[in-house]
Amino acid sequence: MPPVNRNQPVRAASSESQYSLTEFMREYPDDAACLEALWRRRYSDDGEHAYCPKCETERVFKRYETAQQRQSWSCTACAGKLHPTAGTIFHKSSTSLHLWFYAMYLMTSTRCGISAKQLERELGVTYKTAWRMAHLIRTELMEQDDEPLSGKVELDETWVGGKREFPGRKGHTGQAPGFNSLANKTPVAGAVERGGRVVAVTVPNVKRVTLMANVEKRVLPKTTVFTDELMSYRALGTRGYEHHRINHSEGVYVSGDIHTNTIEGFWSLVKRGLGGVYHSVSAKHLQGYLNEYAWRYNQRNAGRAMFDLLLWRAVGS
Repeated sequence: MPPVNRNQPVRAASSESQYSLTEFMREYPDDAACLEALWRRRYSDDGEHAYCPKCETERVFKRYETAQQRQSWSCTACAGKLHPTAGTIFHKSSTSLHLWFYAMYLMTSTRCGISAKQLERELGVTYKTAWRMAHLIRTELMEQDDEPLSGKVELDETWVGGKREFPGRKGHTGQAPGFNSLANKTPVAGAVERGGRVVAVTVPNVKRVTLMANVEKRVLPKTTVFTDELMSYRALGTRGYEHHRINHSEGVYVSGDIHTNTIEGFWSLVKRGLGGVYHSVSAKHLQGYLNEYAWRYNQRNAGRAMFDLLLWRAVGS
């Protein structure tokens, strides 16, 4: 019988998958393989040598079996220990590393998101554990960075949340004098490079001072920006940006190169995902879900590198 080539992808010839579940399970079959991966990524490229803080030089490290099954490697010179999970979301977790890795794989391989109830069923853990795992992954590992956008950038705002019914008129969600249809919604500001990255953050309101501060923080000066006719964006031209507007109120959505279709497409992806997968998201946790959707959007062409990059973030690299 010919030997098994562990580096050969396991998938159908017609598959477009870049990292299948079979490949993941073969690479990370158990807790020991996951811990070894953390050790190599965080401390030791070859799995044996690492920098010892006590010796202040590179030493040989060994992992010894103990009754407590400690997740640590010991320096053969001074017996100093290095813990691959220390300071990570896996630290002191009673959930196995293999389940943590599998949860990360599921959250990076899906396109529309995966609910805590589905994670509960997939991992065989309690709902509370599944929710906490997903929450830490999206808020700690998928957190959006402050690297500014440039090139051609579309700006837009949206409101996320449920509809509000009229008092005493069950099922009616239309307009009425003094009725605020946005009372139960959270404002979100977004910016996207055409063909590039997206940033989406919750904001307290969509007033000029709020949106201008957000743009100046996340978009480089002299960038060409595209917006709708919202009054809050009118100051962009005086802030050093080349500003183009599209008048949606007049039924115009594309005028040559001027449009906001890219960012609106992202909003559509977010809202359909939230409504279809998570059903209801509180304002308190909305930013975490925005992180998740922005992360997958920004890594949409990464293939298996999406999981690897998340793992690098987990070890703080």
